[in-house]
Amino acid sequence: MSDYKVDPLNTTFEPLAGSTLINLLRLFAQNKFRIGFIGIPRAIYSTALSFVLSPLNVYEKLRSNKEIKNTKITKPPIFIIGHWRSGTTYLHNLITQNTLFSYPTTFQTVAPGLFLHFEKLIKPIVASSLPPKRPQDDIDLGVDLPQEDEYGIGNLSPYSFYHGWCFPKNLLNYYNFVLMENNSKKIVDDWKKIYLYYLKKLTLYHQGKQLVLKNPSNTGRVKILREMFPDAKFIHIYRNPYHTFLSMKRNIEKEMTLYCLQKPKNSIEFEKAMVDLYNSMFESYFRQKKLINNGNLLEVRYEDLISQPLNEVERIYSGLDLPGFNDNKQELEKYIKTQENVRTCKYNIDEELKNKIYKYFKFTIDQWGY
Repeated sequence: MSDYKVDPLNTTFEPLAGSTLINLLRLFAQNKFRIGFIGIPRAIYSTALSFVLSPLNVYEKLRSNKEIKNTKITKPPIFIIGHWRSGTTYLHNLITQNTLFSYPTTFQTVAPGLFLHFEKLIKPIVASSLPPKRPQDDIDLGVDLPQEDEYGIGNLSPYSFYHGWCFPKNLLNYYNFVLMENNSKKIVDDWKKIYLYYLKKLTLYHQGKQLVLKNPSNTGRVKILREMFPDAKFIHIYRNPYHTFLSMKRNIEKEMTLYCLQKPKNSIEFEKAMVDLYNSMFESYFRQKKLINNGNLLEVRYEDLISQPLNEVERIYSGLDLPGFNDNKQELEKYIKTQENVRTCKYNIDEELKNKIYKYFKFTIDQWGY
């Protein structure tokens, strides 16, 4: 029995609402149309919106499909990776202050099928439905702000971590799309094809600018990303695992409950799944990071980024040989100033809890010296 509280009438954050109709129906079929009572309003809302937007998605694909496929990604992407709740969003926002770079916006991840031709029409609708802050923290939320591309992939395909939060009965199946090694070659090839298509579409929209992509799920996909983009650059940010554990538990409680179309698993089951994924993802990352070309990987401690953001960003630029730090230094300083009053959670960890988390995450705690 679930011990999470879910408001079934709250459809604000349902990520499937911007899904293409074909993808949404595929997901429903994949889950045998098992929609819980709490998910009925969200399923109706998502289906209605996807149905209404379907002609626009079809038009955009017919109009721009050839141009998207012919688009070349000449500047290798910069991938920001690291576990959820490790500072990936803050780092993404810092790096993308540079106007030489581009990124997927919230709107482009919510409605990945129609942002080339229907942005002016649909974006105000999306903007009006978003609150000013994310539900799990004090971070600004806006249609034009940088966003995690995993949402865009999830609205185009069934291969997304977040589908596990929408359909918790099938949670582990969707978590497998973080560790792509566990999937068949056909699924991996299909994921690569869809991801490349989406990145080409973003590149076309942003007129060839270098993409900065923040996606925690990509932490377990380094090998595949290297196959797609041999010269890609990676920034891995890591955080005190004790705090990551507690922050992620809070995130599941605050955010996952806004997604699910089925009754969530209980907190013990979610905790076990979270811990297993964390350990599997980092085992994969530590093994696969050796494949990254020399000079194309830089690692950042969350605590250092928070305490001295300008210095850390300068170190990233220098270490990865990125352009434009000095030209954008003033904008960076302005942005950093705006974040000084952002509230962060403080955690009290007693000895029992500390021992529990250490048993969970011994490998990374020892590895990183926490």
